[in-house]
Amino acid sequence: MEIVKEMNVPATFFFDKVTDSVLYDIQKQTGKAVNKKQLNNFEYVKEFSQNSRAKITIEKFVENEAYHFRTSTTRNDFLVEYDVKRIDDRRCQVRYRETMKSYGFMQQMNDMVLGVVVGFLRKRRFKKMLQMIETSY
Repeated sequence: MEIVKEMNVPATFFFDKVTDSVLYDIQKQTGKAVNKKQLNNFEYVKEFSQNSRAKITIEKFVENEAYHFRTSTTRNDFLVEYDVKRIDDRRCQVRYRETMKSYGFMQQMNDMVLGVVVGFLRKRRFKKMLQMIETSY
């Protein structure tokens, strides 16, 4: 899935919103307070429920430009990329891309069937999040 959207907010504002969310998640999951300078190649384990956890690896963090992270489980590998380009002082372009690799034939079939429905809902939710960021500016 890929979404490209021109936003009516500065690139710095958008990126600060994303970064604040990342730092909060790390603090909540690990108990560690990290700063932006520590995010590139940072790894931690995120617990979704008692029986579900994943390793999160921040593969690329360039302030106001790029945030890429990988979520790895025993069933699949999920890569998310945010790339932000400054258009001018008040606007930016956000490119959001996610790719998933599933392990095992049954998991691949399951993900293929559910992918259409879940992908649509995820896309709609992401667009709503972008709209909320614009509204908060």
